[in-house]
Amino acid sequence: MGSSIRTKEYQNFALKLKNARLEAGFTQVEAAKKLKRPQSYISKSEAGEQRLDIVEIRKFAALYKKEVGYFIK
Repeated sequence: MGSSIRTKEYQNFALKLKNARLEAGFTQVEAAKKLKRPQSYISKSEAGEQRLDIVEIRKFAALYKKEVGYFIK
């Protein structure tokens, strides 16, 4: 059985993460600077290669002005 990070559900989460960034008007570089992370962290998170925990999701939600539920519905 494959890793849960590659499930359709996780891919949907990663797509919502990218869409939220775009809706907020940030580039990956800008979002990374605000989160004090490298740009590759944003890229891997949006590609579904970087698994995020709830604390990290809350940081993305705050930055993009979204409710946490937006990402997990």
